[in-house]
Amino acid sequence: MATFKDYEYIRPDLNEAKEKFKALYVAFDQADSAATQMKVIDDINALRNKIDSMFNLAYIRASINTKDEFYEQERDFFDENNGEIVYFESLYFNALNRSAFKEELKEVYGEQLFDLAELYVKQFDESIKDLLNQENKIASEYSKLVASAEIEFQGDTYTFAQMGKFLESSNREERKNATLAVQNYRANLLNQYDDIYDRLVKVRHEIAVKLGFDNFIELGYVRMRRVDYTPHMVENYREQIAKYVVPLAQKLYIAQQERIGVDSLKVYDEPILFTSGNESPKDDARTILENGRKMYRELSPETDEFYQFMMERDLFDVEAKKGKQAGGYCTYIDDYKSPFIFSNFNGTDHDITVLTHEAGHAFQVYRSRDQKVPDYLWPTHESCEIHSMSMEFFTYQWMDLFFKNADKFKYKHIVDAIQFLPYGVAVDEFQHIVYSKPDMTPKERRNAWQSLEEKYLPHKDYDGIAPLVDGALWHRQGHIFESPFYYIDYTLAQVCAFQFFKRSTEDFAAAWKDYLHICNIGGSLPFNKIVETAHLSSPFKDGTLKEVMTFLEDYLNKIDTTQF
Repeated sequence: MATFKDYEYIRPDLNEAKEKFKALYVAFDQADSAATQMKVIDDINALRNKIDSMFNLAYIRASINTKDEFYEQERDFFDENNGEIVYFESLYFNALNRSAFKEELKEVYGEQLFDLAELYVKQFDESIKDLLNQENKIASEYSKLVASAEIEFQGDTYTFAQMGKFLESSNREERKNATLAVQNYRANLLNQYDDIYDRLVKVRHEIAVKLGFDNFIELGYVRMRRVDYTPHMVENYREQIAKYVVPLAQKLYIAQQERIGVDSLKVYDEPILFTSGNESPKDDARTILENGRKMYRELSPETDEFYQFMMERDLFDVEAKKGKQAGGYCTYIDDYKSPFIFSNFNGTDHDITVLTHEAGHAFQVYRSRDQKVPDYLWPTHESCEIHSMSMEFFTYQWMDLFFKNADKFKYKHIVDAIQFLPYGVAVDEFQHIVYSKPDMTPKERRNAWQSLEEKYLPHKDYDGIAPLVDGALWHRQGHIFESPFYYIDYTLAQVCAFQFFKRSTEDFAAAWKDYLHICNIGGSLPFNKIVETAHLSSPFKDGTLKEVMTFLEDYLNKIDTTQF
């Protein structure tokens, strides 16, 4: 059996691929029946999958070790040629749009593929290829800058991920000093962060204008494949967060301040919910992964099969180490039908949340891997996050495997999720402001962030620590740099996951059945239809957030935090 280390990487010959794609598109246009076009689509998708597989292998191996010169060069190759690859994709979607047999193809592939095709065509023109390459190279500057971090603390050097255990120390002085070390490091890079983002905003605005949009906001929604909701709906949703979630979040911060016995809750106190410290995993990374076997075996036959597949093929890289890219993700290697989970375990409760979160993504794509349409392997981003965030709650009854006090973990997990929502929509509104005024100066952008903190995060007390006090908190958020407008998706999915959690406390089997169903259908439906199929209430619907917050507050009130 081949394991991940055996998966073969060969740099694709893009000139050869271009000629093959062109020949296939000619064959597609000349086809005399829908059946013939479907055979051509199979050949096109096989070629797309090969290129995508090589991209993902290069990306994974470069992120595991950013000092690996070979894979760094390969990732650079894909960055530099991203415009060409997007061009291949655009030809495919253009071909679908002009098919003489479109209605017959829709009966086989579904409406969603053609809705996606229409959006894809809008986001690309051959004239922007060089600008897309430029955008990718600038975004990679950010990820490399973050990955290269060497933060001096207590006589040693650490990455951002490795600093996590100190930032969550039960000792307040150590937490403060760790925060100062991280922020001093970021302060020295303030102008670099601002410059990278300034160049990204400007190149994205230029791309949008060349494509005929007024600004990047419109293009951003197209890129995110948002076919069934609008900026106006998102704006109303953000106001619902301000109305129903911010007050509960503030109430929880006040309770936290009283519980940990501080006069005022400083930024370095926020990670600590209990004077005894947060609940940490009781085992090392390897044991955590092995305990995952038991959890997923008992959860369902489907999750058991999936997890065994992942472990047998060594499709995890979860331990934090120097030179490793920050963050966590799940991706998929088409030619091997393999999900892959990347993370940076750091000895905090986040290790378990990341495991279950990324496993939710991996389980969904594993269940969807036999979809005839590669574009249905994954749903659009906000729908993808339903699977990951809901898995965090479906695994609650197995948390004793990972923690000595599972209730302590659950309390913090729920509180963190509630308090994340205002931050998540602040990130979204920030991007709407920035891309509506692309000529803002870096200082004006940081001022805009500070105004959003007053609206959504009024508890923030930075204790004078720069650059946080200067409105630079968002510099830590890779999505803002690398995946514009991909952040509110987490909040939308979180509201759906809360609903699955509520339903799992009422009828676990019925909730799991609906969850499994939406994993199976992958990306064959847009967001609101997936929500409807899962028998959930849309986050955009007035009243949904109020109902969800009421349930969560009641659930939290039943946990006796004095025992912690």
